[in-house]
This record gives sequence, C-alpha cells and structure tokens, in this order.
Amino acid sequence: MNAASARSRDKSAAPSVKITIRPIGMDRPRAWLAAGFEDFRQATVISLAYGMFWVGLSIAITAGAITLGLWHWLLPLVAGFMFLGPLVAVGSYGVSRALEENRAPHLGDAFGAWRPHAGQLAMMGVMMMIFFLAWIRLATLLFALFFGFEVPSPTALYAALLTTPEGLGMIVVGTAIGAVLAFGAFSISVVAIPTLMDHDLTFMEGIEASVRTVARNFRPMLLWAVILTGCVLVGVLTFYIGLALILPVLGYASWHAYEDLVRVQPLEDEQLRS
Repeated sequence: MNAASARSRDKSAAPSVKITIRPIGMDRPRAWLAAGFEDFRQATVISLAYGMFWVGLSIAITAGAITLGLWHWLLPLVAGFMFLGPLVAVGSYGVSRALEENRAPHLGDAFGAWRPHAGQLAMMGVMMMIFFLAWIRLATLLFALFFGFEVPSPTALYAALLTTPEGLGMIVVGTAIGAVLAFGAFSISVVAIPTLMDHDLTFMEGIEASVRTVARNFRPMLLWAVILTGCVLVGVLTFYIGLALILPVLGYASWHAYEDLVRVQPLEDEQLRS
C-alpha cells in the first residue's frame, strides 16, 4: 500500500511538459532588439505610458532618498536596478503577447499581465529580492571598508570616488562583485519570467529553463547581458528619461528572446505513464 501510494505521488509530481532549449548564434541579440523596436512602434502610446510609469517611480525614489538625507544610497540602489529589472519587464511581455494575438494592446495588458500567474511570479520576485538585498548588504560593507562608518558630504564622496585610491578601489571591487551577482540573477531569470507567464509551470521549472538557456548559449547570452546592462546605464545617465523608451524595448526584446530560445511541449500520455 505504501509503495503504491509512493508511485502514485511520484507520477503526480512528474513534470507534464518537456522544456527544450534551442541553440542560437551571436546574431540573435541584434534580432531581438529589432523585434523589440518593432513592438514599440506598433504600441507606442502604451509603451511610453508604461515606460514613464517607471521613470516617475525612479525619480520619486531618488527625490525621496535625497530629501531623507540618504543620498549615499543612490549609487547602490541604481546599480541594484539590474536585479529587479526582469520584474519591471513583466508588463512589456503582456503587450508583446497581445500584439502576437493580433489585438490592440491596452494598459491592462501592461499593468495586469502578472495576475494569471501571480503566485509563481511572486516567488521569482522573492528570488530577485534576495539578490538585491545581498547586493545592498555587500555595498554597505564595501563602503565601510574603504571609507569607514562616517558618511562624508556628497561633494567630498563623489570626488573621492574618482580621485583617491580608496574610491577607485571601491569602484573596482564593487563593480566586480556586482557583476558576479548581476550575472547570477540574469542566469536564473532571463527566460524564467516569460516562461512562467506563457505556461502553467512552477518558478523552479522557470529557473531551470533559464539556467539551461545560459549554459547552452553562454556567449550569446553573455552578449545579451552586456547589452541589457549598457542600455539601462544609458537610461540612468539621462536622468531616467531615456528609460521611457529603453525599458519597453528591452522588455519586448526579452519576450522575443524567450520565444527564440525556449520551447515547451506537453508530454504524451504514454510518456507520463511510463
């Protein structure tokens, strides 16, 4: 009886789909960007509205930090955006999917795309938040290591970052640590979130698909990570305004990257019974 129950549980717990990762060439990231720009062109108003929402939120957070005297947190917070970016792109996935269904996207597609799979997306959010909090903690420790526990004035701090051995050392070490953490977050999320939105899977299946994607296509995915980072950096350097265009385009491009890389097929009944 116990053995029969165990076999039954094993079968019910077995995955009902087969996730295949396609190999790609180094030219595909460029094609994803082109597809992202095309989606933006087809849904310009919705795209700008979605992008401006995140621009406004970014400006509000920055203003709040400065008002509260927490300006020294701005640099790690801006760098930490890379850990939360995959969650920001969720609305873009909804718009791209609407365009593929040959219907005009609306704000509900952008701001409500997460609802059908809220539980699994929330778990992915927890995973990304762990990376973000780890980065904030490490950034705090690095600041204390190089500058001590007393926060200098904004002018003195930012001048020291570029003109003193302590500042340059913190930038080098912080960039190296941040890059490792960011690539780890990228590896578990690059196709995980669109996969969860497109199929009824668990967040662990999405993470597995994402890690396998990066492992099988390491060089193209490394290039894609560099492109994403560079584009977001450009958006930040424009005082966030450029993010109104950049975030939707990158989100659409990421959706097309998922469709290019991941194929999810239901297993045949015979395979499930075996």
